[in-house]
Amino acid sequence: MLDELFDILRIPSVSADPAFAVDVSRCAEAVAASLKSAGASNVEVIKTPGHPIVFGEYQTSVDAPTVLVYGHYDVQPPDPIDLWDNPAFEPIIKVTDKHPEGAIFARGSCDDKGQMFMHVKALEAMVSQGDVPCNIKFIIEGEEEVGSSHLDDFIESNKEKLSADVVLVSDTGIFANDTPSITVGLRGLSYVEVEVTGPNRDLHSGLYGGSAPNPINILAEMISSLKDEDQRITVDGFYDDVLELTSDEREAMARAPFSEEAHKASIDISAHEGESNYTPYERMSIRPTLDVNGIWGGYTGDGAKTVIASVATAKISMRLVPHQNHETITKLFTKHFKKIAPSSVKVKVTEMHGASPAITPTDSPAYHSAALAMKHTFGKEPIPVRSGGSIPIVASFERILGLKTVLFGFGLDSDAIHSPNEHYGVFNYFKGIETIPHFYTHFAQLHEK
Repeated sequence: MLDELFDILRIPSVSADPAFAVDVSRCAEAVAASLKSAGASNVEVIKTPGHPIVFGEYQTSVDAPTVLVYGHYDVQPPDPIDLWDNPAFEPIIKVTDKHPEGAIFARGSCDDKGQMFMHVKALEAMVSQGDVPCNIKFIIEGEEEVGSSHLDDFIESNKEKLSADVVLVSDTGIFANDTPSITVGLRGLSYVEVEVTGPNRDLHSGLYGGSAPNPINILAEMISSLKDEDQRITVDGFYDDVLELTSDEREAMARAPFSEEAHKASIDISAHEGESNYTPYERMSIRPTLDVNGIWGGYTGDGAKTVIASVATAKISMRLVPHQNHETITKLFTKHFKKIAPSSVKVKVTEMHGASPAITPTDSPAYHSAALAMKHTFGKEPIPVRSGGSIPIVASFERILGLKTVLFGFGLDSDAIHSPNEHYGVFNYFKGIETIPHFYTHFAQLHEK
Protein backbone atom coordinates (compact mmCIF):
# COMPACT_ATOMS: atom_id res chain seq x y z
CA MET A 1 0.00 0.00 0.00
CA LEU A 2 2.90 2.37 0.62
CA ASP A 3 4.73 1.40 -2.57
CA GLU A 4 1.65 2.03 -4.69
CA LEU A 5 1.09 5.42 -3.06
CA PHE A 6 4.74 6.27 -3.67
CA ASP A 7 4.31 5.53 -7.38
CA ILE A 8 1.52 8.11 -7.59
CA LEU A 9 3.45 10.64 -5.47
CA ARG A 10 6.34 10.43 -7.92
CA ILE A 11 4.18 11.89 -10.70
CA PRO A 12 4.51 15.72 -10.65
CA SER A 13 0.83 16.47 -11.28
CA VAL A 14 1.05 20.25 -10.81
CA SER A 15 -2.20 21.57 -12.24
CA ALA A 16 -1.28 25.26 -12.10
CA ASP A 17 1.72 25.00 -14.44
CA PRO A 18 1.08 24.10 -18.12
CA ALA A 19 4.58 22.60 -18.26
CA PHE A 20 3.23 19.68 -16.18
CA ALA A 21 0.12 19.01 -18.28
CA VAL A 22 1.42 15.66 -19.55
CA ASP A 23 2.25 14.59 -15.99
CA VAL A 24 -1.23 15.57 -14.78
CA SER A 25 -2.79 13.35 -17.46
CA ARG A 26 -0.35 10.57 -16.61
CA CYS A 27 -1.41 10.77 -12.97
CA ALA A 28 -5.07 10.55 -13.94
CA GLU A 29 -4.32 7.31 -15.81
CA ALA A 30 -2.43 5.96 -12.78
CA VAL A 31 -5.36 6.73 -10.46
CA ALA A 32 -7.75 5.03 -12.88
CA ALA A 33 -5.52 1.96 -13.00
CA SER A 34 -5.44 1.82 -9.19
CA LEU A 35 -9.25 1.97 -9.03
CA LYS A 36 -9.54 -0.89 -11.50
CA SER A 37 -7.02 -2.92 -9.53
CA ALA A 38 -8.98 -2.27 -6.32
CA GLY A 39 -12.14 -3.72 -7.86
CA ALA A 40 -13.98 -0.69 -9.25
CA SER A 41 -15.87 -1.00 -12.51
CA ASN A 42 -16.88 1.48 -15.22
CA VAL A 43 -13.60 3.30 -14.61
CA GLU A 44 -13.11 6.24 -16.97
CA VAL A 45 -10.61 9.01 -17.52
CA ILE A 46 -12.87 11.79 -18.75
CA LYS A 47 -11.46 14.75 -20.64
CA THR A 48 -12.49 18.29 -19.73
CA PRO A 49 -11.42 21.67 -21.17
CA GLY A 50 -8.78 21.49 -18.43
CA HIS A 51 -7.35 18.43 -16.72
CA PRO A 52 -9.06 15.00 -16.73
CA ILE A 53 -11.58 13.69 -14.21
CA VAL A 54 -11.38 10.07 -13.08
CA PHE A 55 -14.65 8.23 -12.45
CA GLY A 56 -15.24 4.73 -11.16
CA GLU A 57 -17.81 2.82 -9.15
CA TYR A 58 -18.51 -0.34 -7.19
CA GLN A 59 -22.09 -1.57 -7.21
CA THR A 60 -22.99 -3.93 -4.38
CA SER A 61 -26.82 -3.82 -4.29
CA VAL A 62 -29.67 -1.70 -5.63
CA ASP A 63 -31.04 -1.60 -2.07
CA ALA A 64 -27.81 -0.32 -0.51
CA PRO A 65 -27.13 3.40 -0.06
CA THR A 66 -24.66 5.07 -2.41
CA VAL A 67 -21.64 7.09 -1.28
CA LEU A 68 -19.90 9.46 -3.69
CA VAL A 69 -16.19 9.69 -2.82
CA TYR A 70 -14.46 12.88 -3.97
CA GLY A 71 -10.73 13.54 -4.05
CA HIS A 72 -8.11 15.21 -6.21
CA TYR A 73 -4.85 13.99 -7.69
CA ASP A 74 -3.41 17.39 -8.64
CA VAL A 75 -0.92 19.09 -6.34
CA GLN A 76 0.51 22.50 -5.56
CA PRO A 77 3.78 23.59 -7.19
CA PRO A 78 6.77 22.43 -5.12
CA ASP A 79 8.33 25.91 -4.90
CA PRO A 80 10.47 27.05 -3.19
CA ILE A 81 12.36 23.94 -4.21
CA ASP A 82 15.56 24.72 -2.30
CA LEU A 83 13.69 24.51 1.03
CA TRP A 84 12.85 20.83 0.59
CA ASP A 85 14.99 18.36 2.52
CA ASN A 86 14.36 15.78 -0.21
CA PRO A 87 13.18 16.26 -3.81
CA ALA A 88 9.45 17.02 -3.73
CA PHE A 89 8.51 14.16 -6.04
CA GLU A 90 10.85 11.55 -4.60
CA PRO A 91 8.92 10.36 -1.51
CA ILE A 92 10.77 9.16 1.56
CA ILE A 93 9.74 8.19 5.09
CA LYS A 94 11.29 10.06 8.02
CA VAL A 95 10.58 10.04 11.75
CA THR A 96 9.36 13.34 13.25
CA ASP A 97 8.18 14.50 16.67
CA LYS A 98 4.54 14.37 15.55
CA HIS A 99 5.06 11.13 13.62
CA PRO A 100 7.30 8.79 15.64
CA GLU A 101 6.25 5.90 13.39
CA GLY A 102 7.37 7.88 10.36
CA ALA A 103 5.89 10.32 7.87
CA ILE A 104 5.79 10.29 4.07
CA PHE A 105 7.58 13.40 2.76
CA ALA A 106 6.48 14.39 -0.75
CA ARG A 107 4.35 16.98 -2.49
CA GLY A 108 0.76 15.72 -2.37
CA SER A 109 1.40 13.19 0.38
CA CYS A 110 -1.33 14.74 2.55
CA ASP A 111 -3.02 17.10 0.08
CA ASP A 112 -4.56 15.08 -1.37
CA LYS A 113 -2.98 12.01 -2.96
CA GLY A 114 -2.32 10.18 0.30
CA GLN A 115 -5.82 10.86 1.62
CA MET A 116 -7.50 10.14 -1.72
CA PHE A 117 -5.58 6.89 -2.05
CA MET A 118 -6.83 5.72 1.36
CA HIS A 119 -10.27 5.34 -0.23
CA VAL A 120 -8.89 3.29 -3.11
CA LYS A 121 -7.10 0.96 -0.71
CA ALA A 122 -10.14 0.78 1.60
CA LEU A 123 -12.23 -0.39 -1.35
CA GLU A 124 -9.58 -2.96 -2.21
CA ALA A 125 -9.62 -4.24 1.39
CA MET A 126 -13.41 -4.50 1.46
CA VAL A 127 -13.55 -6.26 -1.90
CA SER A 128 -10.90 -8.74 -0.78
CA GLN A 129 -13.05 -9.57 2.26
CA GLY A 130 -16.23 -9.80 0.18
CA ASP A 131 -17.88 -7.15 2.32
CA VAL A 132 -18.75 -3.83 0.62
CA PRO A 133 -21.85 -2.56 2.50
CA CYS A 134 -22.57 0.44 0.23
CA ASN A 135 -22.50 1.30 -3.42
CA ILE A 136 -19.47 3.53 -3.97
CA LYS A 137 -18.80 6.05 -6.72
CA PHE A 138 -15.50 7.86 -7.15
CA ILE A 139 -14.94 11.28 -8.72
CA ILE A 140 -11.29 12.27 -8.55
CA GLU A 141 -10.34 15.51 -10.27
CA GLY A 142 -7.17 17.19 -11.44
CA GLU A 143 -7.99 20.88 -10.92
CA GLU A 144 -8.75 21.32 -7.22
CA GLU A 145 -5.60 23.35 -6.64
CA VAL A 146 -6.64 25.80 -9.37
CA GLY A 147 -10.26 26.24 -8.32
CA SER A 148 -12.02 23.20 -9.84
CA SER A 149 -13.05 25.45 -12.72
CA HIS A 150 -14.48 22.69 -14.92
CA LEU A 151 -15.98 20.42 -12.28
CA ASP A 152 -19.30 22.24 -11.90
CA ASP A 153 -20.05 21.79 -15.60
CA PHE A 154 -19.15 18.10 -15.35
CA ILE A 155 -21.48 17.60 -12.39
CA GLU A 156 -24.29 19.49 -14.11
CA SER A 157 -23.92 17.24 -17.16
CA ASN A 158 -23.68 14.01 -15.16
CA LYS A 159 -26.28 14.29 -12.40
CA GLU A 160 -27.58 10.76 -12.86
CA LYS A 161 -24.10 9.30 -13.14
CA LEU A 162 -23.14 10.96 -9.84
CA SER A 163 -26.41 10.38 -7.99
CA ALA A 164 -25.79 9.31 -4.40
CA ASP A 165 -26.97 9.69 -0.82
CA VAL A 166 -23.95 11.52 0.56
CA VAL A 167 -20.48 12.72 -0.43
CA LEU A 168 -17.39 11.53 1.45
CA VAL A 169 -14.22 13.66 1.25
CA SER A 170 -10.82 13.16 2.87
CA ASP A 171 -9.06 16.47 2.27
CA THR A 172 -9.07 17.79 5.83
CA GLY A 173 -7.48 16.72 9.09
CA ILE A 174 -7.78 15.73 12.73
CA PHE A 175 -6.66 17.56 15.85
CA ALA A 176 -4.01 15.02 16.77
CA ASN A 177 -3.33 11.33 16.40
CA ASP A 178 -4.80 10.76 19.84
CA THR A 179 -7.63 13.29 19.36
CA PRO A 180 -9.82 12.48 16.35
CA SER A 181 -12.03 15.19 14.90
CA ILE A 182 -14.41 15.70 11.99
CA THR A 183 -14.52 18.95 10.07
CA VAL A 184 -18.03 20.42 9.97
CA GLY A 185 -17.33 23.77 8.33
CA LEU A 186 -15.12 25.24 5.61
CA ARG A 187 -14.30 28.78 4.66
CA GLY A 188 -14.91 30.04 1.15
CA LEU A 189 -12.39 31.82 -1.06
CA SER A 190 -12.01 34.85 -3.29
CA TYR A 191 -8.66 34.86 -5.08
CA VAL A 192 -7.52 37.80 -7.21
CA GLU A 193 -4.44 39.13 -8.91
CA VAL A 194 -3.83 42.87 -8.78
CA GLU A 195 -1.61 44.82 -11.14
CA VAL A 196 -0.46 48.42 -10.68
CA THR A 197 1.07 50.14 -13.74
CA GLY A 198 2.91 53.45 -13.67
CA PRO A 199 5.33 54.65 -16.39
CA ASN A 200 5.39 52.99 -19.79
CA ARG A 201 8.78 51.37 -19.09
CA ASP A 202 11.23 50.75 -16.25
CA LEU A 203 12.93 54.05 -15.41
CA HIS A 204 16.35 55.07 -14.08
CA SER A 205 15.72 55.73 -10.38
CA GLY A 206 18.22 58.57 -10.32
CA LEU A 207 16.92 60.46 -13.34
CA TYR A 208 13.23 59.93 -12.56
CA GLY A 209 13.10 59.18 -8.82
CA GLY A 210 11.08 61.64 -6.77
CA SER A 211 8.76 62.51 -9.62
CA ALA A 212 7.68 59.37 -11.44
CA PRO A 213 5.15 57.16 -9.66
CA ASN A 214 6.71 53.97 -8.30
CA PRO A 215 4.20 51.10 -8.73
CA ILE A 216 5.95 48.91 -6.16
CA ASN A 217 5.80 51.62 -3.49
CA ILE A 218 2.20 52.39 -4.37
CA LEU A 219 1.13 48.75 -4.39
CA ALA A 220 2.74 48.26 -0.96
CA GLU A 221 0.88 51.29 0.40
CA MET A 222 -2.42 50.11 -1.08
CA ILE A 223 -2.00 46.63 0.39
CA SER A 224 -1.06 48.08 3.77
CA SER A 225 -4.31 50.05 3.81
CA LEU A 226 -6.44 46.92 3.33
CA LYS A 227 -6.35 46.27 7.10
CA ASP A 228 -6.72 48.68 10.00
CA GLU A 229 -4.82 48.72 13.30
CA ASP A 230 -7.08 45.99 14.70
CA GLN A 231 -6.41 43.80 11.65
CA ARG A 232 -9.95 44.25 10.38
CA ILE A 233 -10.32 44.32 6.60
CA THR A 234 -11.16 47.80 5.31
CA VAL A 235 -12.87 46.81 2.05
CA ASP A 236 -16.23 48.59 2.03
CA GLY A 237 -19.05 46.14 2.81
CA PHE A 238 -16.70 43.22 3.46
CA TYR A 239 -18.32 42.18 6.77
CA ASP A 240 -21.96 42.89 5.82
CA ASP A 241 -22.94 39.22 5.42
CA VAL A 242 -20.59 37.59 7.93
CA LEU A 243 -22.33 35.01 10.11
CA GLU A 244 -21.49 35.77 13.74
CA LEU A 245 -21.44 32.81 16.09
CA THR A 246 -23.41 32.92 19.31
CA SER A 247 -21.65 32.93 22.66
CA ASP A 248 -22.73 29.32 23.18
CA GLU A 249 -21.21 28.30 19.84
CA ARG A 250 -17.97 30.08 20.68
CA GLU A 251 -17.88 28.40 24.09
CA ALA A 252 -18.32 25.03 22.39
CA MET A 253 -15.41 25.81 20.06
CA ALA A 254 -13.26 26.77 23.05
CA ARG A 255 -13.57 23.22 24.38
CA ALA A 256 -11.43 21.95 21.52
CA PRO A 257 -7.90 21.03 22.69
CA PHE A 258 -6.14 23.92 20.94
CA SER A 259 -2.93 25.16 22.55
CA GLU A 260 -1.85 28.64 21.50
CA GLU A 261 1.67 28.05 22.76
CA ALA A 262 2.02 24.73 20.93
CA HIS A 263 0.63 26.28 17.76
CA LYS A 264 3.12 29.16 17.90
CA ALA A 265 5.96 26.73 18.49
CA SER A 266 4.86 24.53 15.58
CA ILE A 267 5.36 27.37 13.08
CA ASP A 268 8.16 29.12 15.01
CA ILE A 269 6.46 32.44 15.72
CA SER A 270 6.52 34.49 18.91
CA ALA A 271 2.99 35.91 18.67
CA HIS A 272 -0.28 35.50 16.80
CA GLU A 273 -1.89 38.30 14.80
CA GLY A 274 -5.51 39.09 13.99
CA GLU A 275 -8.69 40.64 15.29
CA SER A 276 -8.34 41.36 18.99
CA ASN A 277 -11.84 40.19 19.94
CA TYR A 278 -11.24 36.66 18.68
CA THR A 279 -8.92 33.86 19.72
CA PRO A 280 -6.26 32.55 17.30
CA TYR A 281 -8.33 29.39 16.80
CA GLU A 282 -11.39 31.46 15.91
CA ARG A 283 -9.39 33.70 13.56
CA MET A 284 -8.25 30.60 11.67
CA SER A 285 -11.70 29.07 11.30
CA ILE A 286 -14.78 31.28 11.75
CA ARG A 287 -13.43 34.70 10.71
CA PRO A 288 -12.76 36.00 7.19
CA THR A 289 -9.21 36.89 6.15
CA LEU A 290 -7.22 38.79 3.55
CA ASP A 291 -3.67 37.69 2.76
CA VAL A 292 -1.06 38.53 0.15
CA ASN A 293 0.11 35.24 -1.37
CA GLY A 294 2.78 36.65 -3.67
CA ILE A 295 4.17 40.03 -4.72
CA TRP A 296 6.67 41.04 -7.37
CA GLY A 297 7.95 43.78 -9.64
CA GLY A 298 11.16 45.45 -10.72
CA TYR A 299 14.57 43.85 -10.38
CA THR A 300 14.99 40.82 -8.10
CA GLY A 301 18.20 39.29 -9.43
CA ASP A 302 21.67 39.31 -7.92
CA GLY A 303 23.40 42.61 -7.38
CA ALA A 304 21.87 46.06 -7.83
CA LYS A 305 19.82 47.56 -10.62
CA THR A 306 18.52 51.03 -9.84
CA VAL A 307 15.17 51.13 -11.59
CA ILE A 308 11.64 52.28 -10.94
CA ALA A 309 9.53 49.41 -12.19
CA SER A 310 6.80 49.97 -14.73
CA VAL A 311 4.53 47.33 -13.17
CA ALA A 312 4.00 45.75 -9.74
CA THR A 313 1.80 42.72 -9.18
CA ALA A 314 0.40 40.78 -6.24
CA LYS A 315 -1.83 37.78 -5.66
CA ILE A 316 -4.37 38.17 -2.85
CA SER A 317 -6.65 35.59 -1.26
CA MET A 318 -9.65 36.27 0.96
CA ARG A 319 -11.03 33.40 3.03
CA LEU A 320 -14.76 33.77 3.56
CA VAL A 321 -17.25 32.56 6.14
CA PRO A 322 -21.00 31.85 6.01
CA HIS A 323 -22.93 33.75 4.53
CA GLN A 324 -20.37 35.63 2.43
CA ASN A 325 -20.61 35.19 -1.34
CA HIS A 326 -17.29 34.96 -3.17
CA GLU A 327 -18.58 36.75 -6.27
CA THR A 328 -19.90 39.63 -4.18
CA ILE A 329 -16.65 39.89 -2.22
CA THR A 330 -14.59 39.93 -5.42
CA LYS A 331 -16.69 42.81 -6.76
CA LEU A 332 -16.42 44.71 -3.48
CA PHE A 333 -12.65 44.21 -3.40
CA THR A 334 -12.23 45.30 -7.02
CA LYS A 335 -14.25 48.47 -6.47
CA HIS A 336 -12.38 49.30 -3.25
CA PHE A 337 -8.91 48.60 -4.65
CA LYS A 338 -9.47 50.83 -7.67
CA LYS A 339 -10.92 53.55 -5.44
CA ILE A 340 -7.84 53.73 -3.20
CA ALA A 341 -5.37 53.91 -6.11
CA PRO A 342 -3.76 57.30 -6.77
CA SER A 343 -4.46 58.91 -10.14
CA SER A 344 -0.80 58.47 -11.16
CA VAL A 345 -1.21 54.73 -11.81
CA LYS A 346 -3.55 52.34 -13.56
CA VAL A 347 -4.99 49.37 -11.65
CA LYS A 348 -6.18 46.02 -12.96
CA VAL A 349 -7.88 43.37 -10.80
CA THR A 350 -8.23 39.87 -12.25
CA GLU A 351 -10.46 37.26 -10.62
CA MET A 352 -8.55 33.96 -10.40
CA HIS A 353 -11.05 31.65 -8.71
CA GLY A 354 -13.51 31.46 -5.85
CA ALA A 355 -15.40 29.10 -3.58
CA SER A 356 -18.42 29.31 -1.30
CA PRO A 357 -18.24 28.60 2.44
CA ALA A 358 -19.87 25.39 3.64
CA ILE A 359 -21.31 23.97 6.87
CA THR A 360 -22.14 20.29 7.26
CA PRO A 361 -24.77 18.99 9.70
CA THR A 362 -23.82 16.96 12.76
CA ASP A 363 -27.23 15.30 13.17
CA SER A 364 -27.25 13.27 9.94
CA PRO A 365 -26.81 9.49 9.57
CA ALA A 366 -23.68 10.17 7.55
CA TYR A 367 -22.04 12.28 10.26
CA HIS A 368 -22.97 9.76 12.94
CA SER A 369 -21.53 6.99 10.75
CA ALA A 370 -18.23 8.84 10.50
CA ALA A 371 -18.19 9.51 14.25
CA LEU A 372 -18.87 5.85 15.05
CA ALA A 373 -16.18 4.74 12.63
CA MET A 374 -13.59 6.98 14.27
CA LYS A 375 -14.69 5.94 17.74
CA HIS A 376 -14.16 2.31 16.70
CA THR A 377 -10.61 2.80 15.42
CA PHE A 378 -9.36 5.64 17.66
CA GLY A 379 -11.15 4.50 20.80
CA LYS A 380 -12.74 7.88 21.51
CA GLU A 381 -15.45 10.19 20.18
CA PRO A 382 -14.28 12.64 17.48
CA ILE A 383 -14.68 16.39 18.05
CA PRO A 384 -16.63 18.45 15.48
CA VAL A 385 -14.42 21.35 14.31
CA ARG A 386 -14.44 24.20 11.79
CA SER A 387 -11.60 24.39 9.25
CA GLY A 388 -10.05 27.51 7.84
CA GLY A 389 -9.45 25.94 4.45
CA SER A 390 -11.62 25.83 1.36
CA ILE A 391 -12.84 22.92 -0.75
CA PRO A 392 -14.80 24.58 -3.57
CA ILE A 393 -16.61 21.47 -4.65
CA VAL A 394 -18.44 20.95 -1.33
CA ALA A 395 -20.84 23.81 -2.05
CA SER A 396 -21.22 22.60 -5.63
CA PHE A 397 -22.28 19.12 -4.55
CA GLU A 398 -25.02 20.64 -2.40
CA ARG A 399 -26.14 23.19 -4.99
CA ILE A 400 -26.15 20.88 -8.02
CA LEU A 401 -26.78 17.41 -6.59
CA GLY A 402 -28.49 18.34 -3.33
CA LEU A 403 -25.94 16.30 -1.38
CA LYS A 404 -24.32 17.05 1.95
CA THR A 405 -20.66 16.20 2.47
CA VAL A 406 -18.86 14.44 5.30
CA LEU A 407 -15.32 15.78 5.64
CA PHE A 408 -13.44 12.70 6.79
CA GLY A 409 -9.78 13.75 6.80
CA PHE A 410 -6.84 12.27 8.69
CA GLY A 411 -4.03 14.81 8.23
CA LEU A 412 -2.47 17.06 10.87
CA ASP A 413 -2.11 20.84 10.80
CA SER A 414 1.64 20.32 11.07
CA ASP A 415 1.84 18.33 7.83
CA ALA A 416 2.99 21.41 5.86
CA ILE A 417 0.51 21.16 3.01
CA HIS A 418 1.23 23.74 0.27
CA SER A 419 4.69 24.20 1.82
CA PRO A 420 8.14 22.68 1.40
CA ASN A 421 8.53 19.33 3.17
CA GLU A 422 4.83 18.45 3.00
CA HIS A 423 4.31 15.12 4.72
CA TYR A 424 1.67 12.63 5.87
CA GLY A 425 1.99 10.24 8.77
CA VAL A 426 2.25 6.54 8.05
CA PHE A 427 -0.04 6.10 11.08
CA ASN A 428 -2.59 8.48 9.54
CA TYR A 429 -2.49 6.83 6.14
CA PHE A 430 -3.17 3.37 7.53
CA LYS A 431 -5.62 4.66 10.14
CA GLY A 432 -7.66 6.12 7.30
CA ILE A 433 -7.64 2.84 5.40
CA GLU A 434 -8.70 1.09 8.62
CA THR A 435 -11.48 3.57 9.47
CA ILE A 436 -13.17 4.15 6.11
CA PRO A 437 -14.73 0.65 5.84
CA HIS A 438 -16.38 1.17 9.25
CA PHE A 439 -18.04 4.30 7.86
CA TYR A 440 -19.68 2.22 5.14
CA THR A 441 -20.81 -0.41 7.63
CA HIS A 442 -22.48 2.13 9.90
CA PHE A 443 -23.92 4.17 7.03
CA ALA A 444 -25.55 1.09 5.52
CA GLN A 445 -27.17 0.39 8.91
CA LEU A 446 -28.17 3.94 9.87
CA HIS A 447 -29.41 4.86 6.40
CA GLU A 448 -32.05 2.13 6.62
CA LYS A 449 -33.57 3.52 9.82
